[in-house]
Amino acid sequence: MISRRHLLSAAAGLALVASASAASAQQRVQIDFWHGLTQPLGGMLEQIAADFNASQQRYQVNATFRGAYPETMVAAIAAYRAGNAPHIVQMFEVGTATMMAARGAIVPVQDLMAEAGMAFNPNDYIASVRGYYSLPNGVLVSMPFNSSTSILFWNKEHFRRAGLNPEQPPRTWAETREFATKLKAAGLNCPLTTAWPTWTQFEQFSAIHDVPLATKSNGLGGMDAQLRINSPLHVRHVQTLVDMQKEGTFRYGGRDGAADALMASGECSMIHASSGLRARLLRELPGGVANLGAGFLPFYDDHIREPKNSIIGGASFWVMQKPGRTREEFRGVAEFFRYIGRPEVVAKWHTDTGFLPITQAGFEMVQRTNFYQQNPGADVPARQMLRTPTTENSMGLRLGNMPEIRVVIQEELERALQGQQTAKQAMDRAVERGNTILRNFERANRGAATRG
Repeated sequence: MISRRHLLSAAAGLALVASASAASAQQRVQIDFWHGLTQPLGGMLEQIAADFNASQQRYQVNATFRGAYPETMVAAIAAYRAGNAPHIVQMFEVGTATMMAARGAIVPVQDLMAEAGMAFNPNDYIASVRGYYSLPNGVLVSMPFNSSTSILFWNKEHFRRAGLNPEQPPRTWAETREFATKLKAAGLNCPLTTAWPTWTQFEQFSAIHDVPLATKSNGLGGMDAQLRINSPLHVRHVQTLVDMQKEGTFRYGGRDGAADALMASGECSMIHASSGLRARLLRELPGGVANLGAGFLPFYDDHIREPKNSIIGGASFWVMQKPGRTREEFRGVAEFFRYIGRPEVVAKWHTDTGFLPITQAGFEMVQRTNFYQQNPGADVPARQMLRTPTTENSMGLRLGNMPEIRVVIQEELERALQGQQTAKQAMDRAVERGNTILRNFERANRGAATRG
């Protein structure tokens, strides 16, 4: 038997090792990193930070969850005003215009890397991602990371129960309604839902149908943009959702990512959601990968014969200022960014999560494996985004205070779904209220987003 003396000696030794390890971590330059990813994605992101910490002994990146994207944005802005901003904050793509306008609060990533003397080529990143996070003069201002697009996921077992081909998703909105009707007739109570309703049903919808979400190239051409989501096609689409809800073929799952759980639990048969939902579905969907289908978003084929590319979502990493922040701290941020841009890190994040492979080198690394052959549908996000050259309406969007505008659109959509107003009234009110938000942002930030 092991004596009590030996146990105490071993425990003391472990305590000394733990103490030395903790002291070593404290001696490193500490980098605070706030993110907005829930589990399991948040855990995967925090593991990347841990892997970086283990790869060297000079810097310690402390990755912490600060709430969903909107909450993380509010927390970061409040922290900056209080003089206590984190070194890095993960900001969702619709916060880009707001962050670009906050010129004193952020350090453009391209400037950061140059100051650190690190080789960094923004052209390593795929054009649709790079362009979204660049100033008009081409300077990359935030670090691309978890870029996604929205796609269709479906439950193959539900399709079988409804007599549908489990390998064949609906291509058009007419087929979507037809499939949903058969699913309902088979006793499935949630044929279709949507996560991030403004992103999937308005922003992505506009891009693939080549209609403007707003003027001025959806805000990329200037702050004086105006919303255009009360067009005949947008109104028609809202009416389709209203009608489908009445007939029981569509269920509104709530704002932002609330509907993700309806698909993950096996309750809903189809969902329009972020491609990044794939990681959760592989873990939680009954039947796992064998029951998971992934395809392109549907379109109105009497409006457009060949839909355009979808646009990016997800988030990027922003470097924030703080009084007294040292050059060595910024160097640590740059080292972390260099690490996450490695092809092997990009490739693993893509294959583990469903987010896009954001660098050409990372994408090519995955292509050299048989990952796509073994995981049908994993290449859908990239194929949907790259299927056509971008147009003025499918380059992306950069509208000031877009998170606030999203809330307005959701409020008006919900009132239409509840029968409190018509689809046309809902979209007219969303445009009126949204344009007020845009004009307020323009007056407060005129010129800020165009400074290099």
